[in-house]
Amino acid sequence: MISCGARLAPFDIPQLREIMSYDELELDRMGDRRTATFFCISDTDSTYNFLVALAFSQMFNLLCERADNVHGGRLPHHVRVLWDEAANTGQVPGLEKLVAVIRSREVSLVLLYQQLAQCKAIYDKNAETILGNMDSVIFLGGREASTIKEISENWLGKSTISMQTDGRTRGQSESYSQNIQRLGRELMTPSELATMPGDRCILQLRGLPPFYSRKYDLKQHPNYKFTAEADKKNAFNLDRLINRRRRPGPNEACEVYEVDVPAEALTEEDEDILNYDDLDDPDAFV
Repeated sequence: MISCGARLAPFDIPQLREIMSYDELELDRMGDRRTATFFCISDTDSTYNFLVALAFSQMFNLLCERADNVHGGRLPHHVRVLWDEAANTGQVPGLEKLVAVIRSREVSLVLLYQQLAQCKAIYDKNAETILGNMDSVIFLGGREASTIKEISENWLGKSTISMQTDGRTRGQSESYSQNIQRLGRELMTPSELATMPGDRCILQLRGLPPFYSRKYDLKQHPNYKFTAEADKKNAFNLDRLINRRRRPGPNEACEVYEVDVPAEALTEEDEDILNYDDLDDPDAFV
């Protein structure tokens, strides 16, 4: 009981219980239509990070179940999960198994770590399985010793170089010798990886040699003008969204209106939406 109480202690906070009392994310419907969901957490306070890990775990399971039971094994719209700062959200149970099966359901996962040691610290022995199921790996730079050693030895491998040695002996009878031999050398040594320029990256695709390339300049993207960096008017206003979607409190008086809809006018999907707890989704009533 003490262990259970300690783990459920965050739910003693009324605001957290209110958030978890209803569902407006519709994680199982993410593959049914084009949509975007953002999980924004603090990068200094990890108190509520377990909620994001819980959401990811539920999302993968719900999407796989919906793909199998509703859409014949593949979702209509591809779901791409961009998991930035993955080390700060904690451990997702069974992630080593999920990454191996979600791709067949039109779900892809992009994990972003500052260094490989973070993934190994969270998932321990399962980290190798998780990384092994990634079809592509990109290295943007870093100085962590185990990461650059792993890249140098296992990702890049060795290349063949020619070494020429010259010898000259001076004396009563002068002699000259030349020797050429082929040796193996790391494609990039750890010291070269640690000092790699900031505008370069290394991309490793499954079945192909690694690519040493320039980083893409985001300012050259045609949609850069829609970002908040290009224009502050595009900044996301969280307070305005919360005010628009605010739900009444438990002790707040509300007026309830009953709507009479003919039974023949409803489809199965409409009935699911009307019985659902969230009525704020405008796409549900298109």
